Amino acid sequence: MEYLGKRILDKGTKEEFEALAVDAPDETVYKKILKNWDGIAKPLDGMGRFEGITAQIGAILGTEDISLSKKAVIIMCADNGVVEEGVSQTGQEVTLAVAKEMAQGFSSVGKMAAAIGADTIPVDIGINSEERIEGVLDKKVRKGARNFYKEPAMTQQEALRAVMAGMELVLDCKKKGYQIVATGEMGIGNTTTSSAVAAALLYCRAQEVTGRGAGLCDEKLERKKQVIAESVAKYGLYEAEPLTVLQTVGGLDIAGLAGVCIGGAVFHMPVVLDGVISMVAALLAERLIPGTARYLIPSHKGKEPAVEKLLKALGLKPVIHGDMALGEGTGAVMMLSLLDMALCIYQGKVSFSDIQVEQYERF
Repeated sequence: MEYLGKRILDKGTKEEFEALAVDAPDETVYKKILKNWDGIAKPLDGMGRFEGITAQIGAILGTEDISLSKKAVIIMCADNGVVEEGVSQTGQEVTLAVAKEMAQGFSSVGKMAAAIGADTIPVDIGINSEERIEGVLDKKVRKGARNFYKEPAMTQQEALRAVMAGMELVLDCKKKGYQIVATGEMGIGNTTTSSAVAAALLYCRAQEVTGRGAGLCDEKLERKKQVIAESVAKYGLYEAEPLTVLQTVGGLDIAGLAGVCIGGAVFHMPVVLDGVISMVAALLAERLIPGTARYLIPSHKGKEPAVEKLLKALGLKPVIHGDMALGEGTGAVMMLSLLDMALCIYQGKVSFSDIQVEQYERF
């Protein structure tokens, strides 16, 4: 992959990933945007968190003249072999069915994205099917991750290929003029893989980070916790490197989303996180490439128990507290709509002199 005339990850090896480094967003631009907000006719800090978030976006893009008119949601679709262990309410066939709905714009995220003028980019990074779906980008690494309760979910090379696929998608969006991307996913069993990765990265018990996903009964929830706890212990993941955790108990969707997060940092593209799966991917990305989190924007605080711990580890605070658990990137798209509304005030720049009122001063 090439950016600004420079080859990046020429071979996609672990050593190349470890050599990656990211610059910090532009602090000068950040301060200019905050100063611009102070000059707008409103109380100081009247737009609350959105003043800092828009400043962060401008610092990432390198401009105080912020526009988010071209935005996209990258939705990683993949299956997980661990569903064989009875940790999900539905079977893997649902992943393929929903991906087809996404291709037509009929899924929840498609309808929400259309309402705010955002493009959806559904990606087959690991659906357990030979079928090619029109309207779904083919980046398949393999037909679903393996059952991690029995064997590692991926090889190291498969995990790295999926991460690279995510990075390449961000670079492609950058070249096409997108100014911001949001994360989404679809994959039956992916709250099991994400809980397993979270337990290992956060050094906590499976019981602390494992929830009901799409709505498990008590019996299946206990089975889910058991599978995760035994697997993390069996593979010794509390002492493992992040990449080893990913390839052992992660999912291809998580790997792809980690690549999206890293791509945001490398190519200076703000990335809006969705729920627990994308937060796990974000923490993986930060552990793999320190500094990545500065390019990430949280959207909502979901219902899964791992969310609060993940946000704390990333140093991020969600804006939306709606008890959402829909997935697909719907929370991230909702955040995009809020950013549009905040920017209409910033871009309008009605000054105190315009309304003949003395400007507020900071003390």
